[in-house]
Amino acid sequence: MDEGLAAIGAGIAVGLTGIAAGLAEKDVGAAAIGAMTENENLFGKGMILMVLPETIVIFGLVVAILIIMG
Repeated sequence: MDEGLAAIGAGIAVGLTGIAAGLAEKDVGAAAIGAMTENENLFGKGMILMVLPETIVIFGLVVAILIIMG
């Protein structure tokens, strides 16, 4: 029973962080593309801003691993 609940908790941790990162990346991506149409030199900053929401998923994965291992 406990292993099943841990698996559900780990899945929720990764799933919700994935959804949150997708929603955040949608807005950041639109703003980055809008900025790059005005100034092409902002490509590097736009790429860095696109990667930042993905760190949320990494944190969710770490929490899921801690749930499963604990």
